[in-house]
Amino acid sequence: MSDLVPVFDGHNDFLLRLLRDPEARETTWLSNTGQGHLDLPRMQTGGFAGGFFAVYIPSPKAHDDPDFERQMRNPPYNLPLPPEIPFGQALPVAMAMVGHLHWMEREGHLKICRTVAEIKSAMAAGKIAAILHMEGAEAIGPDLDALHVWHAAGLRSLGPVWSRPTAFGHGVPFAFPSSPDTGDGLTDAGKRLVKECNALHILIDLSHLNEKGFDDVAALSNAPLIATHSNVHAICPSSRNLTDRQLAMIRESDGIVGLNYAVGFLREDGLSEPFAGFDPMLRHLDYLIETLGEDRVGLGSDFDGAEIPADLGDVAGLPRLIEAMHAHGYDAPLIEKLAHRNWLAALNRVWG
Repeated sequence: MSDLVPVFDGHNDFLLRLLRDPEARETTWLSNTGQGHLDLPRMQTGGFAGGFFAVYIPSPKAHDDPDFERQMRNPPYNLPLPPEIPFGQALPVAMAMVGHLHWMEREGHLKICRTVAEIKSAMAAGKIAAILHMEGAEAIGPDLDALHVWHAAGLRSLGPVWSRPTAFGHGVPFAFPSSPDTGDGLTDAGKRLVKECNALHILIDLSHLNEKGFDDVAALSNAPLIATHSNVHAICPSSRNLTDRQLAMIRESDGIVGLNYAVGFLREDGLSEPFAGFDPMLRHLDYLIETLGEDRVGLGSDFDGAEIPADLGDVAGLPRLIEAMHAHGYDAPLIEKLAHRNWLAALNRVWG
């Protein structure tokens, strides 16, 4: 396939890179420095048309700490959940990250999108179509007042937890092999959060949520069930991946799963080491398509937040992934669905 296929992506952590080096944000965004996975020039080269830009509050001892990395390179492992981060500590960090995204919009090459029509318009204009997403709701207090402030700033997608507890629920630990059935479900505040997100048409992301929390969202929410960056537990039994029962619930709700590119959630052995080629990614895609149907599968890279396959490399390698899909037997209409059409349709089902 010679033409560049537009890719709309379920998850990236580019704002975390800007948070860690705000003085270099103009260079980080506008120049290909060879650092990380994302910047504007490489997005344009790879056909990256837009996606979910995550606001994530780093833990004092991050999951990419050298000791954690060593354990994830030597399965089995079961990393402890980091402690909860208080609202007052999280709020200024989240404000800084959202500020970076709004700066990117003012700079002119990106549009923060609140509707599917705005996504399509941005894509047609050659701008990066960005969804403001929160990965973990630490910057929202149990009274939910801040949720309305963030919504006014453009928030349209929210994961109640990252892999640590919040006032709203419990994340899964980084563990292999492990079931996602690792703890309690949503708190009372978490249940109120789900209902308020439904009222505001904010997408509820199930990635990182444990199994009981997943079930609570399914019971409470009137929206499709969506995991923006998760893979198949039957292939890679990581706590972060989705069981067949969870996938069936997503299918019945007319939801979607975005394929996570993190090697430790793709490899059957759970090893967090890059691999050559695209076979593990294609195996997860085959399983997701067979289980969910070809209209409920997308891409959810975790760019700038995970170690990814060697032959993909960074966002500029997306055409190589598209070509691997083509060589695997996916036809052009299916590839377009996986690359962007399914995400836009799912967002339309959530946002209306």
